[in-house]
Amino acid sequence: MRKYETIYILQPDLNEDEIKVIADKVQDVIASYKGNFQRLEDWGIRKLAYPIRKSARGRYLYLRFDGGAEMIAELERRLRLDEKVLRYQTVNITDQPEKPVAEKKAPLAEPEAAEAVEAGAPAAETATE
Repeated sequence: MRKYETIYILQPDLNEDEIKVIADKVQDVIASYKGNFQRLEDWGIRKLAYPIRKSARGRYLYLRFDGGAEMIAELERRLRLDEKVLRYQTVNITDQPEKPVAEKKAPLAEPEAAEAVEAGAPAAETATE
């Protein structure tokens, strides 16, 4: 059984229920192909390198699992058919050493802080005028 990680990017305006539905579909594929689900991490909303379907931001989700090649084909087919998924990438990490799980303090603090600074700048200009 090989080790894989998949990062998929969802539309940033999805609510928690819609994200949960997509995550459940991904986990169902892994379970149906007798894969071994390791973990799913929500990396939050981040700025994309370039706009995808008119979205400048996307919600990143990291998935770590073990399984076979048939499972990867089915997982990527389902992600490709879902309109809420902007992009996905699966990487075989069987030969890579296992990385320890880093503890997160505030995954969304950076993007929100950047937006607050951007939003605050025009307000300060209008206050001085």
